[in-house]
Amino acid sequence: MDIAVCIKQVPDTNDVEVDEESGTLKREGVPSIINPEDRNALEEALQLKEEYGGKIYVFSMGPPQAEEALREAYAMGIDEAILLCDESFAGSDTWATAYTLSQAIKEFNNIDIVLCGRQAIDGDTGQVGPQLAENLGIAQVTYVSELNIEEDKVIARRKMEDGYMIVETKLPVLVTVMKYINEPRYPKMNRIVKAYEKDIVKVWNKDDFKLEEENLGLKASPTRVEETYIPTHKREGEIFKGDCEQVVNELIDRLKKEKLI
Repeated sequence: MDIAVCIKQVPDTNDVEVDEESGTLKREGVPSIINPEDRNALEEALQLKEEYGGKIYVFSMGPPQAEEALREAYAMGIDEAILLCDESFAGSDTWATAYTLSQAIKEFNNIDIVLCGRQAIDGDTGQVGPQLAENLGIAQVTYVSELNIEEDKVIARRKMEDGYMIVETKLPVLVTVMKYINEPRYPKMNRIVKAYEKDIVKVWNKDDFKLEEENLGLKASPTRVEETYIPTHKREGEIFKGDCEQVVNELIDRLKKEKLI
């Protein structure tokens, strides 16, 4: 069983600025990590490989610094790490990102399962996984908290607001996982050392796989961020002063007036 995992390097901080002209995040100089639920996707892929064999291909799209995320994924135990890095990819929204990633995955004809985190903490859209499935022309199961394979089909426990549902579909399939699905492992020391060998991460630019340039980057992204701001919550407080009995009576009267009791 061969598995593709899509991961994203995200800022490890809330102190992120937005480029006013493009509406995209400024990532330079900001500490970064693998998106948390993408780590769960990596762990799920490793567990499937241990049970069924095969290879794990990990894809990420981003600037050169995203190599660090892929090296960490390699240290966890994956087989091949591929970074999609080109100036023409810059500013991609979820639509352009999903297109570019799907075209890279199509270079491997043997993929049985594509795994992604449910959503990224820097955007929280949850759109890339489903859009990937559409571009690849395969089934999708989202919000998965438990995953099982039986011959040529997937049986997934899908979390919902008021419970869960069991979904069954045939391979190939794309699955987006939640943090509840597993506990990501720590990399082994020998894998960490090997992860920093020169050519562990393969870097692909726009000429290394089949792409239509009109579908790339900011110009091909229909999403526009009109405004980004930190919401504020203004609450007026009132302090009751006096002896205990007086304060309690005033509070009860006020609560009754507001129809809270």
